[in-house]
Amino acid sequence: MIPTFAQSFSYRINRRSQSYHAGDHRGVQSGVGLEFRDNVPLVDYPDARRIAISQSIQDPSEQVYVRVFNQKNPASVYAVCDLSGSMRFEGTRSKTALAAEIAASIAYSASLANDRFAFLGFDRTVRNDWAVPLSRKMHEAFSLIQKLHTYHAPQANAEGLLDVGRYLGKSRGLVFLISDFHLPLPTLERALNSLSRHQIVPIVLWDSGEYRRLPAFGLGDIVDPETGEQRTLFFRPDLRRKFESLFQARREQLKALFMRYEMPPFFVEDSFAADALSKYFYQFSTL
Repeated sequence: MIPTFAQSFSYRINRRSQSYHAGDHRGVQSGVGLEFRDNVPLVDYPDARRIAISQSIQDPSEQVYVRVFNQKNPASVYAVCDLSGSMRFEGTRSKTALAAEIAASIAYSASLANDRFAFLGFDRTVRNDWAVPLSRKMHEAFSLIQKLHTYHAPQANAEGLLDVGRYLGKSRGLVFLISDFHLPLPTLERALNSLSRHQIVPIVLWDSGEYRRLPAFGLGDIVDPETGEQRTLFFRPDLRRKFESLFQARREQLKALFMRYEMPPFFVEDSFAADALSKYFYQFSTL
């Protein structure tokens, strides 16, 4: 059953699919489609319905030609979700609940495009209990994602991201990487290297309660989400501004790192809008 919080959006695949099956994305296999490929001799592609009359008439050897088009093919779509300690943060809402909404929307959109979908969760390791293999049958994926909506992440780091590439298919897929990306940049860069054969869409989940809605003045508790260590700080306007500037600097660091790998990040703060993700693909995907 499709979760009520699933939204549909449109996405594009940057490179042509190698699949032999029909779908909604540009492919390299000849077949039924609208993208003209070439005129070829009838003996090489025996389909008299596609005779290229003009080419056949002009051929001096009187050979009959047919028009060949590129077949539209399906794609492999993955939602890879961070389940580490930092994702347990609850401000405007729970980060894992927001991740569930996004993952369900990805699965729903993949089903509308007749694409295969897989879900994979990780914290310090890749979690086999939070994995659904590639399939066009979405009921198992939707069932697991429903559980994510109320999941309380353990105190664990996110180094399992380094092993995610081994669990993805060998052919190029569209991978939505859902995380707050509060892991060390060197670790993230190593992970991006291991995923570079795929089309990666980094979805950065932040909450305004992490840095925008801190106390203006007075005592407040700050918890390191990865270690669980709690500190009590006396907030003042300059300390609040420091938190905001640190997050802004982190945003720029993430942008610079992702763009170095040609992976434009999609930032989500407090709520998810499917239309914004459609616009992201319109802006950044190549034709």
